[in-house]
Amino acid sequence: MSIDTKAKYAESHEYARLEGAEVVVGISDHAQAELGDIVFIELPAVGKVLVKGKTFGTVESVKAASDLYMPVSGTITAVNDALQGDPALINKEPYAGGWMIKIRPSDSAEMDALMSAEAYAKAIGEA
Repeated sequence: MSIDTKAKYAESHEYARLEGAEVVVGISDHAQAELGDIVFIELPAVGKVLVKGKTFGTVESVKAASDLYMPVSGTITAVNDALQGDPALINKEPYAGGWMIKIRPSDSAEMDALMSAEAYAKAIGEA
C-alpha cells in the first residue's frame, strides 16, 4: 500500500496535496484498494464552490458506490477529465494520473486539520 508523503489525509480517505496555490484531491491507495475495480466517477464542474466535509462527487466500483468528501473548502479549478474515459486510472495511480479535482482553498488553515501521511498510515494499520 503506498502513501503519498507530500499529502494530508481526511478520515474519509481523500488526500489533499498542496501544489503551488492549488490543492490536488483524490482518494488514497488504501481507499481504491478497498473499493476494488473502479468503473465510474462523477465529479463537480469547474468553478463550483464547496465546503470541507461536503460531498463533491461519487465513485463507483464493482463492489460499491461511495461518496467523495471535500478535505478542505474551496473553488474547483480543474477536473481530471481523463477519468471519464478511464476511471481505472484511480486504481492504477491514485496519486498521479488518478487525481480527481484541483481546488483553490478558501481557508489554508483547514489543511492543518488533516492527518499527516504518518498519522494516516497508523489509522489504516500500515505503520
